[in-house]
Amino acid sequence: MKLKTFFATGAAAFALLATFPAAAQEDAAPAATQALPSGPEGPALWSVSDEDTTIYLFGTVHVLPPEIQWYDQEIADALTSADTFVSEIPMGAEADRKMQAMAMTRGSLPPGTTLRSMLTEEQTAAYEASLAKLGVPAAAFDQLKPWMAGLTLGLLPVMQAGYSPDSGVEKVLIAKVGETRRDALETVEFQLNIFDTLDQEKQIAYLMEAVEGVDEARAFLDSMVTEWAEGDADALAALMNEALTDAEMGDKLLFDRNASWAEWIEARMDTPGTVFVAVGAGHLAGERSVQDYLAERGIMSTRIQ
Repeated sequence: MKLKTFFATGAAAFALLATFPAAAQEDAAPAATQALPSGPEGPALWSVSDEDTTIYLFGTVHVLPPEIQWYDQEIADALTSADTFVSEIPMGAEADRKMQAMAMTRGSLPPGTTLRSMLTEEQTAAYEASLAKLGVPAAAFDQLKPWMAGLTLGLLPVMQAGYSPDSGVEKVLIAKVGETRRDALETVEFQLNIFDTLDQEKQIAYLMEAVEGVDEARAFLDSMVTEWAEGDADALAALMNEALTDAEMGDKLLFDRNASWAEWIEARMDTPGTVFVAVGAGHLAGERSVQDYLAERGIMSTRIQ
């Protein structure tokens, strides 16, 4: 189970970027910047259609550096033609506020319990060392559940490196769709529940993998963004498969959700119109992707970029 898999699969996690404890934001030093693809190279875009319905499928990256330019004419044409914009979870200012509040409520430990009290002496030493690398005080996340601390610890290095949800694909698309009707495939509760229902042992294992991955989180996301910006879905899938080592989390984070979304798309094909669906890029790449599950239902997708 690798935290870095969540970079492409869970929009709700990135609400955490706005809810870091103040000490983590104030004391963490920005990392040096690194050149990334300038684009637009052509992020992958698919469509499924029948005589009166077209559904575009666009894979997103939830956080990006502001200098990445990816919004090209093919994407613009698909988006502006849509009468409905569909994201993983509800998006927008009000939805973001509710999401942040819910994340902190669900991700906080009960009074009298601290995160470090749940760890062994060896785990505590490794955990505190990883926080020190990021310039974060040892007690900064003491009131967070292990899964919440794991997500936070995995996201903080890339935030320090200049990645931001404000530059992420969903935020850019939302700004462009304006008053277009919006819908969502999942709720925030559902996405947070993926982690919050893990038993304590698995939550701690998840946290410790985040601890071990602090040094590589930035490089992994850089690689993922490179493949995404170039539209290389096969290479992106290879990265995700390498990161996904826990079968249970693979089902929860990717495959079960892909199957559910394919069912949603099949049902939506019965309603005339044009829909633009924007979901984490990992869902539209590799085996058991959304497109694979659609094919099992006799619905073929066509790559248009």
